[in-house]
Amino acid sequence: MIRHIVFFSARRKEDVEAVRSGLQALGKIPHSSLFEVTLNTKVDPLSDAIDVVVYAEFEDEAALAAYKAHPLYAETTSRVKPLRELRYSADVVAA
Repeated sequence: MIRHIVFFSARRKEDVEAVRSGLQALGKIPHSSLFEVTLNTKVDPLSDAIDVVVYAEFEDEAALAAYKAHPLYAETTSRVKPLRELRYSADVVAA
């Protein structure tokens, strides 16, 4: 299993909800076994720059590649990218 975790910050505080709701469209792509978009609770003062977190699980690298190749992925990226400041991504193989 691949855990796909992506952290976003919005350019402007008033765009946080637009980033979150825009990223939720990615959940319509059928290749993940679990897909969540959540706001960062910002409880940890060292992580307060992150506004939105995407967490998804994929059966394997092929499923993750199919997810990223889906047309909705490119469409969502083009809509959200102008609203975001930071984007950090990690793909982790679960043991």
